[in-house]
Order: sequence, then C-alpha cells, then structure tokens
Amino acid sequence: MFLELDGHGPRYAQLIRALKSAILEGRMAAGSRLPPTRELALQLELSRTTVLAAYEQLRAEGYIEGRVGSGSFVADLPVAPLPDPRRAEFCTPSRYVQRARMQRDIRPTRQHYDVRFNLLSTNPLINPTLVNHWSRELARAATHTALEENGSQGLHGLRQQVCDYLARRRGIRASPEDVLITNGAQQAFSLTARVLLDEGDTVVMEDPDYFSAYQAFAAHGARLCLVRTDADGLVCSALPAGSPRLVCVTPSHQFPGCSVLSLSRRLELLRYAAARSCWILEDDYDGEFRYDGQPLAALRSLDGGDRVIYVGSFSKMLFTSLRLGYMVLPAALREDFITAKYLSDLCCPVIEQAALAHFMENGGFERHLRRVRKELMARRKALIEGLRRHAGGRVEIVDTPAGMHVVAWLNGYDHARTDALVAHARSRGLGLYPMAHYVHTPPPRAGLLLGYGRLTTSALQEAMQLFGQCLDEMDAGVAAAS
Repeated sequence: MFLELDGHGPRYAQLIRALKSAILEGRMAAGSRLPPTRELALQLELSRTTVLAAYEQLRAEGYIEGRVGSGSFVADLPVAPLPDPRRAEFCTPSRYVQRARMQRDIRPTRQHYDVRFNLLSTNPLINPTLVNHWSRELARAATHTALEENGSQGLHGLRQQVCDYLARRRGIRASPEDVLITNGAQQAFSLTARVLLDEGDTVVMEDPDYFSAYQAFAAHGARLCLVRTDADGLVCSALPAGSPRLVCVTPSHQFPGCSVLSLSRRLELLRYAAARSCWILEDDYDGEFRYDGQPLAALRSLDGGDRVIYVGSFSKMLFTSLRLGYMVLPAALREDFITAKYLSDLCCPVIEQAALAHFMENGGFERHLRRVRKELMARRKALIEGLRRHAGGRVEIVDTPAGMHVVAWLNGYDHARTDALVAHARSRGLGLYPMAHYVHTPPPRAGLLLGYGRLTTSALQEAMQLFGQCLDEMDAGVAAAS
C-alpha cells in the first residue's frame, strides 16, 4: 500500500492525513481492509504506537470501522472526484477583490533586503535600549491587565496618554472620547474608506503620495484625483473645482517630497474643506522628528470646523512590529468609526495597549523620542555631508530638517540611467530607491529617496563613499562607451 507522508508535524498526524487522502480520493475503496498495524508500521518505518494512534483517530472520525477479530476496514463514504484545475470554475470575486488584485505590490521593503547598506526610507531608527524597556512594560502589563476585551475604541488609559502627548507636542486639544486606537496607520486608511467612501467618490491625494494609502482608497473604489506638490506642500490652487469626499495630506513632512505645508496653504485647505463639505485626512507619519526647533503644530490644531481626521502611528516612533496607531476623530464621525473598528477586528491587543500607556505615563516614551531625535540629527548630518563630499555637484539635496529621509535629485540622469545606477549600486551592496517609484506621473527630474533611519553614522559615511564610487563608475562607463 503506497502512502506518502508530507513531513509536517507529528508522524501520527502525517499518517492520518495520508490515510484520509487515500480514502477520500478513492484509492482505498469502501469496505477494503487496512493493513495490520504491525505491517504498516514496518512498511513506513514507524512505531506501532504511532499507527495505532492514527487508526484510533480515523475510527473516531468515522473514516474506518473496526471489526472484532477481522481488523480495520474503510467506511462507506462518498468519494470526491479529483479536481481538474483546467476546468475548475470559481465564483466571480467581489468588486473589491477585483480592484485589490490590480494594486501591485510596490512596497519597497521587499527590495535590497540583503545588501550591506539599505537606504530604505520607511525603516525607523532602532533604539537598542528600547528592547529592555519594552520587555519590562510588557511583563508589567501582562501581570496587571485584565485578560479580556476592552472595547473597540481602545484602552481608556492609552487614549488619555495620546491626548496629553498631542496637547504637548502637536498643539491638538482632544479628549479620550475623540481618540480611536487602531492597528497602525494602514488600518486608519481602511477604516476611513469604509466610513466615508462609496464607489466612485473622489479622494484628493498628493502627487507624489504614500503608496499604501493610495492603494487602500483605490481598492475601495474611490476615484483618485492627484494634485501636485511643490516646496510649500500641496498646491491648493490645483484642487478640483467640484466637491471631493476626502482630501488626504501629509502637511508636517510631505511624503516623499519632504516639503512642509505652509501656513497660508493650511488655512486655504481648511477653507476649501468647509466650503465643499469634505473631510481632510491628516497623515502625521513622522511629524515628531523635526531638527530645527519644536515640531510644527498639526493641521488639526487649526481646524475650527472639526473636519480634520488626524492619523498617527507608534510604528515610526518605536518599532515597526508594534501595530498600534490612533485617530483623532471629528465628533460627527466618532461613533461610525468605532462601529467600523468593531466590525473589522473587535479591538487592538489589550496588553500592548496597557504597556504603551504606562510607558507614556512614566516618561519613557518621551525620553526615547529625545534620544532618537538626537541620533537621527547625527545620521541626517552624516548622510548630507557624505553626499556633498562624495557626490559633489552631481546631486541636488532637498534639505528639509525633518523626518527620516532626504531627496537627492540626480544631475544629468534620466529615469533609465537612474535605474541602471540602482542596479549597479545593488551589485556593490548599496540599496537605492528611485523617486519615480513613488509618483504616478514620472517627475521631470530623476532622483533618489535616501533613508537614514536604520544605518549608523559610520555606516552612512561608508554608504555615501560607496555611492560616490558608483557614480564615478557610471560616469566612467559612459565615457568608455563614447
């Protein structure tokens, strides 16, 4: 009797699966006798105890029948025909799935993961002392937190700490009733789509924009209207004349272009939203990291009409695997978002929420931010100095003192040559990311998005020296070809 074990899990479980497949596929007909346990054990090089356990389980589930003095026999079961994958017919998926299939996976995290110097912009700084602090907070929370669901809106203590933090650092006045705890910013985008958008509704987004937010709205069926940005952020004069349902912006540090939305444009955008009864989603993904003074006040702090949905995430400020974020909601939308959160996943993990709340309450969170901000300043300085020393006039740096990345425009490069530079740098152990990957309309200039959050200052100095060598080698290649 031919049986093939799949190699996954305990041997008796593998044998059960193999026997079930043989029975259901008709290779063992109803009424046929199974091999004696000693014989099958010897054939498959298993212990007899393992075979006995498998037979007992199959007998309990009704696949086989035991006859005293005769052995075990296959029960009379309907046998399913083998599927023909060429003829398999599937029901038409939902319109959401059809749209989601069109959203190609453009996450840059899948690129250059194996190179020595990876300049990925979405990599936050890893604070080595945070591991110990967070371990202690988790242990404390596990001991002191009730092990039960705490409500879809989130732990009250964490929502209170978020309010206190936003009042001190971002100029936002809110109560815990205004705050919804989410599984990161990505869930906030998804909830916003569910609450506010029907298929065909217009969503205004910056160009360039954050690709995951764009995909969340596109998969939901929104009609995306892309509005250009410049050195002062979103160009409000280019906003559509109609009435969009939502405007999605990154005012504190435009992603990926690095500009900051000027005060005059912030006020203009708020007037636009009030006049057209639309909502604004403020994605404040790294507004805390500003190096030439205090962080700028959030757009929400200027919102007298209560039309701004504020989104923040702890993943950028702590570590990416901490899937906790928050939304500050207009009063008119509060209950609808809480309901959407409940229908999505009931609630966020309570122990992690309690650990984070205590970490914020005892001052550990802001001590961590001060340390990270200081280190990021040093890394940003190392990156820019290295660019100037080794790339010289071949790059133009967008020097915005905020965030965890800079944009470097390449002089004398088109997009094809930039792709060749990226491929060559990868072969030398350097991970580069073209700006063209972050925009929907190719920019008139070729450039790179250079993240400095994950590499140390010494590693960044080496990376920029290697970058300069790659530029030299590209120039030498052009000279040799001519």
